[in-house]
Amino acid sequence: MTTHAGLSAFSLYVPPYRVALERWCEWTEQPWPKVHAVSGRSFRLPGPDENVYTMAATAVMRLLEAEDIDPESVGMLAFGTESSTDNAAGAVILRGMVDRRLEATGRARLSRRCEVPEMKHACLGGMYALKSALRYVATDGRHRRAIVVCGDVAEYERGSTGEPTQGAGAVAMLVEPHARLLEIDLSRAGSASAYRGPDFRKPMARHFADGYAARTKRHHDFPVFSGKYSTYAYLDATVAAVDDLVARHGGDAMDLFSGVRALFFHRPYRMMPLSAMSFLMVRAMAQHPPSRDVLAEACATAGVATDDVVAEADLRPDLFERLSQGEMAHPYPATAATASAFRKGEVFRAFADDKLGLGADTAMDLGNLYTAALPAWLAAGLEEAAARDEALAGRDVLAVGYGSGDAAEAWPMRVVANWSEAASRLGIRRALEGAVDLDRHDYELLHDEGRLDRAPRATNCFAVERIGERHDPGFQDLGVEYYAYVP
Repeated sequence: MTTHAGLSAFSLYVPPYRVALERWCEWTEQPWPKVHAVSGRSFRLPGPDENVYTMAATAVMRLLEAEDIDPESVGMLAFGTESSTDNAAGAVILRGMVDRRLEATGRARLSRRCEVPEMKHACLGGMYALKSALRYVATDGRHRRAIVVCGDVAEYERGSTGEPTQGAGAVAMLVEPHARLLEIDLSRAGSASAYRGPDFRKPMARHFADGYAARTKRHHDFPVFSGKYSTYAYLDATVAAVDDLVARHGGDAMDLFSGVRALFFHRPYRMMPLSAMSFLMVRAMAQHPPSRDVLAEACATAGVATDDVVAEADLRPDLFERLSQGEMAHPYPATAATASAFRKGEVFRAFADDKLGLGADTAMDLGNLYTAALPAWLAAGLEEAAARDEALAGRDVLAVGYGSGDAAEAWPMRVVANWSEAASRLGIRRALEGAVDLDRHDYELLHDEGRLDRAPRATNCFAVERIGERHDPGFQDLGVEYYAYVP
C-alpha cells in the first residue's frame, strides 16, 4: 500500500420502524423461504418526521460523540445520497442540524472552513464521496479529518418486485490521514462507467404520469427500473471495475480473490453479492488455466460448453446499444448459466462462507440502504471480526461498489495494526436494537400515507419540525424543511 489514509470509525443510524419479511410474506402471500433466501429478514422505514437528511445528521452526530471528535478538526463533511429532497442545498443541511446540536450540548460548531459537498450517482454516490474525502486528507487536508456520510431511503411501490428490498438508514465514516481501521490505496483501485439508459432511474417526469403510484398519498421516490436489465448492468459494471483493479495489481482475478480475507459488495438484497461473486469467479476461472478443471465441472452441471464461457471472458458488450436494438437477452448467457450452477456447489459455498461471511448475518436485517449498503456491511464485518478476535492486522479486503446508470468501483483495503480497538466501538448491532415491529395496518399506513397511528415517535435523533409555507415577495421558505433534535 502506498498510503496510510483511510477509515478510522463508522456509525450507523436506522429508523426504529421495522418490517419483518416473514410477516410481510403472510400479508402478501409470498413464499417466505424464497424471500428469505433472496432478500433477508427485515427492513426499516423512516418515520413520519424523518427523511434522508435527519438520518444522515443523526449518524454524523453519533460519530462525533462516540469518537469524541474535535469539530474544528473536520475539514470536509461529504454526503453521498440519491434521496435528496432539495436540488440546491446538500450536506450543508446536515451541518445546520449538527452545529445546533453541538452548541446545545456545550461544544463548538464545525469549522467555518469545512467543505460540504453532496455527491450523487445512484448507490455509488457514497463511494464517490469517500473517494473525494480520501483525496482531501491526502492532499490539502492532510492535517485534518473528513466525515463522509451515506444515507438513503430505498422505497418501492407496494406490489412491485422491489417491495421486499426496501430500507432506510445512514452510515457515517471518519476518514483520517492515518487510518485506525482500514487503509485505502486509490492508486490501485478499479473504476468503470458506461451509460445504460433506462437501467434504474428517478426521472422527475414520472411524477406527472397518469397512474404513477396512484395510491401513495405522500411524497415518494419510487424508482423506474427493469429487474433483469438492471442485473445485467450490475454484473457488467462489476466485471469491468474488477478487471481494472486486476490490471493495476498484476496477476489475475483468481489470485486476487483467494488472497483477500473478505469481500464486500454493494448489497441491494441478500442474493445480489452471491450472484455477482459466483459470476466473477466463473469468469476468473475462464482466464486462469489452473482452474479450468473446476470450471469444466461447473459447465458440465449447467450443460454449457467450457469454450463458450472462455470466449465470453473477452466480451465487452454495449448494453445500451443492445437494448436500443431490442436485444434483452443476457449478454453473457454461458457465464450466467455456469455461475448459477457453480453457486449451488460445495466449492462456492465454502468460498462464500469464508470470504463473504463476515457481517452477513447482521446485513440480513439492514434491508437495502442504497449508498449506505456497502459501508454498513463493511462495518458489520469488522465488528464481527473483532468480536471473534480474528487476527486481521495486515490482511487485505476488497470492497466493490455499484451505482445504477451505471458505474462501479473496486477498492483494495488493508486492515491496520491495532484495528480491533476501533472496531470494538462501532456499535453496529447495537444500532439495530429497540426496533418497533409494524403490523400490516401500520406498514401500509406509513408506506402509503407517511403517518402512524400507534407506534411511538423515534427519539435520540433529528426530525423534521415543520415545513415552510411563506411565498411572499420579500421572503420565501415554501417547502423548506426546518429540523430539531428529539431527545
